[in-house]
Amino acid sequence: MNRKLTIYIVLLAVLIGIIIFIDASRPKPVNWTPTYNTKDKIPLGLYVLDQEAPALFKGQPIKKFGITPYEYFDALYDYKTKKYKAKGTFLAISEENNIDKESAKELLYFAERGNTVFLSMKDFPGILLDTLQVKISGNYFMKDSIRMSLGREQAKKYWFNEGIGFTCFDSIEKSGATALGYQDASDKDQPNFIRVPFGEGQFLLHTQPAAFSNFHLLKNDHYQYAESVLSYFPQGNIYWHSGQRDENISSSPFRYINSQPGLKWAFRIGLIAIVIFIFFNAKRKQRIIPEITPLKNTTVDFTKTIGNLYYQEGNHHTIIEKKIIYFLEHIRNEYMIDTYTLDEKFIEKLHLKSGKSFEDIQKTVGLIKKHRHQFQSTEADVIEINKAIEKLRL
Repeated sequence: MNRKLTIYIVLLAVLIGIIIFIDASRPKPVNWTPTYNTKDKIPLGLYVLDQEAPALFKGQPIKKFGITPYEYFDALYDYKTKKYKAKGTFLAISEENNIDKESAKELLYFAERGNTVFLSMKDFPGILLDTLQVKISGNYFMKDSIRMSLGREQAKKYWFNEGIGFTCFDSIEKSGATALGYQDASDKDQPNFIRVPFGEGQFLLHTQPAAFSNFHLLKNDHYQYAESVLSYFPQGNIYWHSGQRDENISSSPFRYINSQPGLKWAFRIGLIAIVIFIFFNAKRKQRIIPEITPLKNTTVDFTKTIGNLYYQEGNHHTIIEKKIIYFLEHIRNEYMIDTYTLDEKFIEKLHLKSGKSFEDIQKTVGLIKKHRHQFQSTEADVIEINKAIEKLRL
């Protein structure tokens, strides 16, 4: 290893070490991504709710699943009795609507047959809102926090800031909905939690998923608001759509490196440096690749030699026979015509497909039939049939 290469490697190692040290010494920024994942301990995750769920839903079995609601509940539907084998409350908490159209339809069927569907998100499936005859609106206010409560006048007020949205319900009268909770950001109460009866069941729709996040469950008395909202669940099973599949967890050995910004960039810089080093060294040390002359195609020369041999030996019949075989092979490949029977039908097909003179084709076919059955031919015969065949090939 030469001296210059050693210096490059040392400098690269020092650079990577500095990046790792700087990243490790600085305070890690708070991740405010609203994942609402039951395994996330970040502020807007649901780890605390997941841990406290057995106490919140005491005596109520909790069944979490990551597949779509359609996949889950369709498998529990008995098409003979037209009833679900599942009975209870569906629970979903997310930043935005993550429910596909077929799953939304399935949830309508699920509620219609005597169950409860609870959705806490800032947007809802359009087909669900249309069916329930509920409208939502998104008002933006100058204030950076919202006062929320269950009930209006004497109810306790809770001030929320982090992760809040400004979505509320509008025009709920047609649906027969009941407003259970309100939010106030402009001195005007607006419903953010409603109950909508549907069939034998009901929908509980809530527009502030942040209320169930780790941050707010651990902030002051905000957990009381979440408890009050969840107290509207009827007794029974809880079907929690966690939206998490174990197979989505990366199995890559670089998973931890990619999760740490400092390590990730150091790893990338190292890879780039190695690629540059290999490129420049390979360019300088690559020996000249000798030019190899391709083999010459001697098929035509060989054919001419064989033809001359037949001609010199006076074997005219063999030459004619080869001519006929080659000509018929050309007809089969070029015009896709069967050459087994050379009759009037064959002549007509060849005439139509090739556009050649009917008389010329008829003459050539006659010569082929003639020389197929005679074993003595002259040079004049070779010239005659050759002219006839070449005339059709032009």
